[in-house]
Amino acid sequence: MEQNLFKVAEVKISYKQHFKISERPKISKSQDAYSVLLNGWNLETISLYEEFKLLLLNRSNRVLGIVNLSVGGITGTVVDPRLIFVCALKANACNLILAHNHPSGALTPSEEDIKLTSKISNAAKLLEITVFDHLIVTDNGYYSFADNGLL
Repeated sequence: MEQNLFKVAEVKISYKQHFKISERPKISKSQDAYSVLLNGWNLETISLYEEFKLLLLNRSNRVLGIVNLSVGGITGTVVDPRLIFVCALKANACNLILAHNHPSGALTPSEEDIKLTSKISNAAKLLEITVFDHLIVTDNGYYSFADNGLL
């Protein structure tokens, strides 16, 4: 029993590709990312509460998957950068697109949105992962940090 006290918990990693990568959407511009993300968003709740999602891409910008990282309240959600990188590394992603919605429908990034994007982008560089964009998503449009010079 005491021997189990000193065992270290560890993340179990396995890589199982259940799809042909050539059949996955390729992201070439922010509009492509918005379309993919909107298809993966519950449109009934997009104006109800804030969610943060991660679009994982391979080296050729093919979509590996969408990760639902957090669900919050009306005015915000908590994002742990460590979970972003756990997901990215586990999926063997080379590139990322961050995304969250504003239930208010406002497409202007908050100061917190800008700080978080910078923090995650800088951390990603250490792992040789590129954050291509951060999208604020609503059911009738989006805001791209990259298109607006914030990345």
